[in-house]
Amino acid sequence: MILLPAIDIRDGRAVRLLRGDFDRETVYDADPIDAARRWVDQGARFLHLVDLDGAREGAPRNLEHVRRIAAEVDVGVQLGGGLRDVESFVAALDAGVERAILGTGALERPALVEELAAEYGDRVVVSVDARGGRVAIAGWEQHTEVEPTELIASLSARGVGRFVYTPVEVDGTMRGPGLDDLREVAAATDAELIYSGGVGSLDDLQALGDLGLANLGGAIVGRALYETRFTVAEGQAILDGAGGTRSDGPGDGAGDG
Repeated sequence: MILLPAIDIRDGRAVRLLRGDFDRETVYDADPIDAARRWVDQGARFLHLVDLDGAREGAPRNLEHVRRIAAEVDVGVQLGGGLRDVESFVAALDAGVERAILGTGALERPALVEELAAEYGDRVVVSVDARGGRVAIAGWEQHTEVEPTELIASLSARGVGRFVYTPVEVDGTMRGPGLDDLREVAAATDAELIYSGGVGSLDDLQALGDLGLANLGGAIVGRALYETRFTVAEGQAILDGAGGTRSDGPGDGAGDG
């Protein structure tokens, strides 16, 4: 398992939202590249970027910042937020990211996901965000009647090999991950799963590792790192010692802790 520090970009700044609420924002860095440098200096192996403006508006809005970060750091970068068609997906790759994350587009256009997975393989990641046991889309502001396990199983059959799962109710709270739901989601696919949401301590990371889920490849952490609950190196050391989990490469995601 690896730890993926989250950098959520809104209006060109690195911010955090509480439970996905755009009206409950905390700004941590005026320039997101400062956050990227800090997490890499602490030992990050991969960075998770979210274009919050893009997620809300349906098209990428912060690609220039993404491009700067990808050019600056010597680790892999992945991006989610507003990638809902082939053009935006390719634009993300052209900005220098190793992997691009589909969220709303994956639910609304599953054939598109299948097409992209066939052409781009493991550079395609699908983010599944859940609120109240149902998938939430459009920057978490629209709700559906689709169950996360249903969507993941369906897209796995279409060739998706990596998912990010976020229970929105705990995202940004630092009150602990949603372990019970994570077990159900992991059982719905053999694809790699990256967990995001609620991690606030090293004990929370240990709890994720202790689940022993064979396809759990990593954890995305946001607010806990910004508020120095622990460092990237300390968190990664916990995950390195966790047994029974996949450790064959970096994971991806579109939510964050």
